[in-house]
Amino acid sequence: MAQAADAARTVIMTVDDDPGVSRAVARDLRRRYGASYRIVRAESGESALEALRELKLRGDLVAVILADYRMPQMNGIEFLEQALDVYPGARRVLLTAYADTNAAIDAINVVDLDHYLLKPWDPPEEKLYPVLDDLLDSWRCSAYKPVPATKVVGHRWSARSSDVREFLARNQVPYRWYSVEEPEGRRLLAAAGVDDQRLPLVITPDGTPLVEPEAPELAARVGLATTPTADFYDLVVIGGGPAGLGAAVYGASEGLRTVLVERAATGGQAGQSSRIENYLGFPDGVSGAQLTDRARRQAAKFGAEVLTAREVTALEVNGAARVVRFADGSAIAAHSVILATGVQYRQLDAAGCLDLTGCGVFYGSALTEATSCQGHDVYIVGGANSAGQAAMYLSRFAKSVTLLVRGADLSASMSYYLIQQINEAPNISVRSHTVVDSAHGTDRLERLTLRHSTSGETESVEAQWMFVFIGAAPLTDWLGDTVLRDGRGFILAGPDLTADGRPPTAWELDRPPYHLETSVPGVFVAGDARAESAKRVASAVGEGAMAVMLVHRYLEQS
Repeated sequence: MAQAADAARTVIMTVDDDPGVSRAVARDLRRRYGASYRIVRAESGESALEALRELKLRGDLVAVILADYRMPQMNGIEFLEQALDVYPGARRVLLTAYADTNAAIDAINVVDLDHYLLKPWDPPEEKLYPVLDDLLDSWRCSAYKPVPATKVVGHRWSARSSDVREFLARNQVPYRWYSVEEPEGRRLLAAAGVDDQRLPLVITPDGTPLVEPEAPELAARVGLATTPTADFYDLVVIGGGPAGLGAAVYGASEGLRTVLVERAATGGQAGQSSRIENYLGFPDGVSGAQLTDRARRQAAKFGAEVLTAREVTALEVNGAARVVRFADGSAIAAHSVILATGVQYRQLDAAGCLDLTGCGVFYGSALTEATSCQGHDVYIVGGANSAGQAAMYLSRFAKSVTLLVRGADLSASMSYYLIQQINEAPNISVRSHTVVDSAHGTDRLERLTLRHSTSGETESVEAQWMFVFIGAAPLTDWLGDTVLRDGRGFILAGPDLTADGRPPTAWELDRPPYHLETSVPGVFVAGDARAESAKRVASAVGEGAMAVMLVHRYLEQS
């Protein structure tokens, strides 16, 4: 009996232009191998190549291809030669008449033919099955294993390719990366009928090719929820960082119909952290990705909806309803809203950085790039915890890591435990009073010009990697004048709205705003977007939970 295939979707293909012969071959193959392999038959070389390309896009494996020699338009040798480009690991068998044996022998050198079989092959127990058993054993021992995940084909130094990889990684979507310069990457492009001018190419697990996909399309095609199931909710949480996830968990667990809306990937800045060591309950530390994944699954367990790649563009008040509008023009409404939009790293205002973003210059950890830093010199701009955590993580791969700090040292904004770890790391150094003056490179980062912020002296250093962690810009511009914000864009709430002893100008309720309530009743803020927040994961989660408690109080009195 045939041995089980390595994957349930592994294919044995037979190609013959004679329908009767084609059915006979497929019948004999199914009788012996049908329980373990999928038998696919085609009646022309062109249709077989089309089927192979579809199988390639879906990530299916092809173990053996049997092709008849005498076929019109494209004979068996010509077909197998082209099939070699799609599935180089498949074992190739030519079916020939006795008169064509010389052609079959010649094909051994042309298409690396594994075997040829004379027709008729009766009885198959003696003339067909022993040959295929050996070929299948050989194929199973080869390196051609299944790739069930999403596949991404792109240029190594492409900002758009980097964005797609980071989006998939941060959303916990398994994927496999293929450079367009690699043979397999070129084979996938050919199978999808795409050239290397429109990249990245994303191939979903079901074989659907997506050319230069935007985040909403990509999210929907890889199985992330992007569409709300209702028009009205008890609570809409905007932002999927620690504060937003905390609010979603507590809101849903306490019976509120809750939806969380995230424009990119849950986790926020914390989700990009390689190691969080000062979060309660994790004495050995936890990665941002692990913490985010657990929180997201916990929210879903309690019934919260989590929408990804949905950008919110406006918040409106419509009587008792709070209306949240999306970039595509659609909207949802709720009794209450929690703003947990967090912050983003400020752009580095240095010549050349904008053009090289994603091509050696990255904002945040960009953990998908870490292994590529092997043996290279890495520069990190910033002196807060995020920069320190990235330095510790990247030092495991890089030859050296240099922290560029504008101030005198790290003590002003970095936790003591991280400073101690950095001081003990042999390949991490800190350059104080240093800023990036300019970045240089043609297709990717090649060099940095550093400037001493006090003396003004400059120095040119070779650099292939720079990760930037400077400042925190709140993601609140879309709010306009709907809620009150401070001069830097952070949202004012609670006591900050009544500093002079009076409520906000447009406040219509008899009571003052609750602690985390904004200038709009029923709209609360939690986490880093709030003015004077602590900028720590634990405090963000706590504020998310507290905001839900205040939502309940608001709903009870409405």
